[in-house]
Amino acid sequence: MRLAQVLFSQGFGTRRDCAGLVAMGRVSVGGRVVDDPQAEFDTDGLVFEVDGQAWPYQERALVMLHKPAGYECSQKPRHHPSVLSLLPPPLRTRGLQPVGRLDEDTTGLLLLTDDGALIHRLTSPRHHVPKVYEVGAKHPVDDAQVARLLAGVVLDDAPTPVRAAAAERNGERGLRLTLLEGKYHQVKRMIAAVGNRVETLHRSSFGALALPADLAAGEWRWVAPDALR
Repeated sequence: MRLAQVLFSQGFGTRRDCAGLVAMGRVSVGGRVVDDPQAEFDTDGLVFEVDGQAWPYQERALVMLHKPAGYECSQKPRHHPSVLSLLPPPLRTRGLQPVGRLDEDTTGLLLLTDDGALIHRLTSPRHHVPKVYEVGAKHPVDDAQVARLLAGVVLDDAPTPVRAAAAERNGERGLRLTLLEGKYHQVKRMIAAVGNRVETLHRSSFGALALPADLAAGEWRWVAPDALR
């Protein structure tokens, strides 16, 4: 693929913008500046640099973000900044979307991608992708509440009980909850249904991915597609 086309496909602006970046000597491959926009490269395993920052070529982009509180999972936020503002411009230009949503006050692992088929696979209830949440409750969590969460609670918008795939106490007011669905405000509503209230909520894992301890709030990193299998 021509280098200018590579940059265009990765979100570095219009075709003219990308050709200009190359012609100005701002792009390098393998440590060598390439100023010919028509220079061709094999995209398999290609890593290029723009203004000294390395970018791996990704046919479909998939990243994880450690979402901080105070951000909305929306392209058109209403009250708080969008989580997309935490990503660099090329990823925003590519049209990455959150895989599911976390509330404004919820923190933790959020996946974003421009792969519509992957979003469907990860969010469809039919595929039973587990998500683990660390809940900080207002009141002490007891065994009866855990048992009810595992047995299933009825929410006001669905007659069928919603069950936690796993639930375990984590300290006096802590609870680790595993869900296979993603209903609106599901964790908060389930906790309310058993007579408690969520004070803090953090997603620690999504499918096979766990939030890395060294990924600080507001930071992101690439995810290999096969890491979700």
